[in-house]
Amino acid sequence: MEQLVKFAVGIGVLVLGIPIGDLLAKKTREELRPGRKWFALIVILSLIGGLVGLILRNDVIMFSFFFMAIVTSRSLRSKR
Repeated sequence: MEQLVKFAVGIGVLVLGIPIGDLLAKKTREELRPGRKWFALIVILSLIGGLVGLILRNDVIMFSFFFMAIVTSRSLRSKR
């Protein structure tokens, strides 16, 4: 039961990454264009880190890296 609650909280935090990423993209538009390749690199590294956390069965690492990937990818998806 405890594991299910931790998983539900983690999923909730990941869902919160979507509006947070949109808000950051809106507030920092001038930094998105020159840093686009770096944002893509952060997304790739975050997904790799999340998969490593999944393999190691470390929820904190997994959810942290997936949160970074979601927030950063929302910045990449924003309109120029």
